[in-house]
Amino acid sequence: MDGKRYAVVDLETTGHSPKSGDRIIEIGMALVENGRVTKTYATFLKPGRKIPAFISSLTGIREKDVADAPLFEDRAAEIREWLEGCVFVAHNVSFDLPFLQHEFRRAGLPKWSGETVDTVELAKIICPSAPSFKLQDIAAEFGIGLENAHRAIEDAAATAELLIRLQEETDKLPEPTLSILHKRSFRLKSDLSSLFYEALKKKRRHVAGEKGHFIWKGIAMKNPIPQKNRVSADIGYPEGKDAKKTLFRHAFENYEERPAQSAMMDAVYGSLESKTEIAVEAATGIGKTFAYLLPAAVHSVRERRPVVISTHTNHLTEQIIGRDMEKAERAVGVPLRTALLKGVGHYIDLERFAGILAAEDESYDETLAILQVVVWLAGTETGDMEELNVSGGGRLFLDKIRKYRAAVRDNGLENSDFYLRSLHRARNADLIITNHAMLLSAQDRSHSPFPNISGMVIDEAHQFITAARAHAETLFSYTDFKYTLGQMGKPGEGLLQDRFVSLSRKTGMPGEREAVRSGEMYDRAMDAFDAAFEGMQSLIQALGSDRPHEQKRTFALADLEPLVLLCREAGELLYAYLDKVAELTGPLMNGAGEKYPEEARFFSEWQHWVREIRLQATGWMELFGPAGLDDAAAWIEADMRSIPGSLKIVRQPADVSGMIRQAVNPDGRFGVIWTSGTLSLPGRERFIADQIGLPKTVEIQKFAAPPEFYRGAKMYIVSDMPDILNVPQQEYIESVADAVVQAVIATGGRCFVLFTSHDMLRKTYELIVDSELLAEHMLIAQGITPGSRMRLLKSFQRFSNSVLFGTDSFWEGVDAPGDALAAVIVVRLPFSSPENPLFKARAARIAASGKNPFQELSLPEAIIKFRQGFGRLIRSSSDRGAYIVLDRRIEKKSYGHDFVRALPPVPVEKVGLGDMVIELESWYNDEV
Repeated sequence: MDGKRYAVVDLETTGHSPKSGDRIIEIGMALVENGRVTKTYATFLKPGRKIPAFISSLTGIREKDVADAPLFEDRAAEIREWLEGCVFVAHNVSFDLPFLQHEFRRAGLPKWSGETVDTVELAKIICPSAPSFKLQDIAAEFGIGLENAHRAIEDAAATAELLIRLQEETDKLPEPTLSILHKRSFRLKSDLSSLFYEALKKKRRHVAGEKGHFIWKGIAMKNPIPQKNRVSADIGYPEGKDAKKTLFRHAFENYEERPAQSAMMDAVYGSLESKTEIAVEAATGIGKTFAYLLPAAVHSVRERRPVVISTHTNHLTEQIIGRDMEKAERAVGVPLRTALLKGVGHYIDLERFAGILAAEDESYDETLAILQVVVWLAGTETGDMEELNVSGGGRLFLDKIRKYRAAVRDNGLENSDFYLRSLHRARNADLIITNHAMLLSAQDRSHSPFPNISGMVIDEAHQFITAARAHAETLFSYTDFKYTLGQMGKPGEGLLQDRFVSLSRKTGMPGEREAVRSGEMYDRAMDAFDAAFEGMQSLIQALGSDRPHEQKRTFALADLEPLVLLCREAGELLYAYLDKVAELTGPLMNGAGEKYPEEARFFSEWQHWVREIRLQATGWMELFGPAGLDDAAAWIEADMRSIPGSLKIVRQPADVSGMIRQAVNPDGRFGVIWTSGTLSLPGRERFIADQIGLPKTVEIQKFAAPPEFYRGAKMYIVSDMPDILNVPQQEYIESVADAVVQAVIATGGRCFVLFTSHDMLRKTYELIVDSELLAEHMLIAQGITPGSRMRLLKSFQRFSNSVLFGTDSFWEGVDAPGDALAAVIVVRLPFSSPENPLFKARAARIAASGKNPFQELSLPEAIIKFRQGFGRLIRSSSDRGAYIVLDRRIEKKSYGHDFVRALPPVPVEKVGLGDMVIELESWYNDEV
């Protein structure tokens, strides 16, 4: 570390506004010199006003603690002296320093001046993949103890240790990375430039080359990890029971015999060897992943061609790579070459990022995101931008630097292009791990990212239907559309279109007049779109007047038919503009490239937005072109309070079975295994199989776990909840919040709370947060807490007192084994909304065939999701957990027994909330 002295400060206060009379109740300070804490300072302070109850609950500081404490004025000079000659450090400087400055001024002392370091800002830059930057969370990432969070001296000491560790991590960064950090850090909110400069000086004095990194256009990146050598030996498949036992003992430390797992292995291997198609329903507990992974590995090594394993989410693909593959390698006794293949949009466009680095006219959010990306590039092995944890403005920046199309040739960039790296690994792999979306998109390309494969396993097969609908979806957002088109600007606004004309004039290109004409064409297209949107807004408001109390409405796209020709004309005008731009851009770039290299940033920006506008135009014409309204599942969503800003137009096919059959082995060249924990339901054997398009000749093979596997599970139906259909929503939400709080306190946390509506989730979460009854718990809410689903799950697993509020995607496909999950709380039975346009389209098809849509569609889909929710709870025979259902329809309605019957045989108790809490407390206390 440098020779500077760092005063690390933390305040506990009565509130957030000193101007409104809030005061400091405790101050803690730690002095950091030469990389260690040399002394500390702590004192309570008498605030002269009552400490709010929620502050006492949060900090543990009571009125009696400050009753005899000094006033701030009594210690102000002493505190001020402590800070002299130091860099002021805090975890969120923008709170602590202004609060302290206000108190100094109130005590008659001059304003403190000097450099500041915000450890939140520093942590975001140096640890760009951390799941959370809250002090408690980021401290845990470094193994820094913080048992008494929200106490000033403990927080100050933890922040001091964090500062030391972050400086150490900074010193490890490659010299080119430090150089970029220093150059751009002058735009940051705290004075990190000095810290980065000191690290840069040390690096330049001592480093002789960058070990483990290569430099591309001034950006340091980690060298690719060499792929394992391909195994040349023939691997035998363990045919008999004894051979499998021997193999399992190699793979698992605590082996327990699972007959169903062995039987499933034989079925998978037989399918791959005979190049046939099978469907496998594998219950939780049989070890499904290993049951297909091992035969797939043996088959691929013997064939010397890869097997593709596809699952629904990227989290599951990474789980297979990170956890399950090691077991498979131990079992077969040879190294396996694996490749994780994601869609091109997951990866960074390095050429575009390098172009942005060459310029310096960005906002604070963009600067912070740039620095995060630079540090991340020095350490990432995958180049998958999902690893990054950026702020809201930063996410917009990441969208700018995503790759938008797949490269089909390496062009010598394989070392620096992460997507090309993944393709190269796939070409030489034994097992390719991917997701359903990637598998579906491969059929749209002239060059498939998958090489000559020898088999395919599709896990979470029922989700392939959802993925296929999403793949075929056309989505239009008014806000995105106007933002994208607005980047060009109308003539005279001084934006990209005017700069395009100006550059044509500057270079003397013969297309200057045509460039001016392109601006006029753009102007006409924008006027046409404005007219279309005005008409759309008027029509929607007229259609929505029948239910004025409903703020959010959905309308069939066919109801907008009077506007179709107007919308189509606007799209055609936009296409004409884009064709003119394409005609002019190539010659202009060729003419200006060598003569005006400083315009490289403009061309990079120009091409990006032209490309984005073309994508928007394509989607628009898919909706309003000649075939746009043929699909019955097409609709428009609007918030009646903010039209047209809230407009979204969506089209999805009601039947995707044909698309699925075309995407998966249409010519029958290899074996295909469809597997899931849920492929059938009692009385509806082929509900999923028919939607996938599986031929009737493909029988569903079922492999069940032994009944004792679920001995640690209980199901509670809370009998004194209000009837969800007969009370106001707010009353039900208040009851849900009360039930969640009590269940969480009884279990100590470790709970999933599953909703069917984001709106109800948000209202319940906010009510619980405002009550502060769970202030000591880590509350994570989908759509509210920043981060992807995988990031939220990792945060949940990291903290033992966490509670995760989730909707659709958390009902299935996420694992929280062992003690990580104590209870799953079902807020309401997961029926699809009957107003959902896609559901209505599918229901109409069923009704037209003379069948009951509720019995044939709504009920089975809800039961599948309900069953999947239970599957989150018990992942091994030693797990213990409660499945808590708050929706009383499960006991009141005739179909309720269908939900219970779909679950494994577990005890079901109908109890009041108070009795359930007593049982949970007793159960989990016995466990401890």
